[in-house]
Amino acid sequence: MSDTVLIIDDDEGLCSLLCDFLRLEGFTPSAIHDGAEAVIHCKDHSYDVIILDVMLPGLHGLDVLRQMRQYSATPILMLTARGEDTDRILGLELGADDYLPKPCNPRELSARLRAILRRSHAAVEEPFKTTLNVGRTSINASNRSASFDGVDLQLTSTEFNLLLVLLTSAGTVVGKDSLSEQALGRSLSAYDRSVDVHISKIRKKLAACGGLDLIVSLRGSGYQFKRSAAESGA
Repeated sequence: MSDTVLIIDDDEGLCSLLCDFLRLEGFTPSAIHDGAEAVIHCKDHSYDVIILDVMLPGLHGLDVLRQMRQYSATPILMLTARGEDTDRILGLELGADDYLPKPCNPRELSARLRAILRRSHAAVEEPFKTTLNVGRTSINASNRSASFDGVDLQLTSTEFNLLLVLLTSAGTVVGKDSLSEQALGRSLSAYDRSVDVHISKIRKKLAACGGLDLIVSLRGSGYQFKRSAAESGA
């Protein structure tokens, strides 16, 4: 069965073109042109991945994203205006998994979707038990959930991927390039802050449960998940 894709964009012509292209790429696409309608629709309909345009009339795309993240962990790729870094960073902070600037190359869009879906359908290709525990942090690869002291962290798909990579390498530094390749399924481009923003979100969710300073940043190197309180970053 092919992966289902929902496009939320008010440009009906663009949606039609993208749907035609994605069908040729083996996806099953559909489109909604109104943000408020999409929020209601997605409460009763599930998709493998969602493409969300930030510049929607009426209910802004970021508001759509914010509301969807209250009830859905479906991977979301944002389409943002070229050069609008603020929208991209805010979107990632609100729970988007990735972004592409408009106008985008349909082939790159397809590649990004496949990368997101690969990581949401399967765990990172590292041999380890279904459940992995590092201190009071636990991650379950079979149902893609993570917890601290038994409290569900409510991670998005990309946040789960990043934490999984960090936990499997706990005690060692994982470079940002490697994190992007393994968790986002793509190379990290210049000035791309996606990894940093996602890591910041994971830190906040851990801290809210009492897991303070578990992920440390090594300037110029990457990130490390501490195995014990004795470990610290530079």
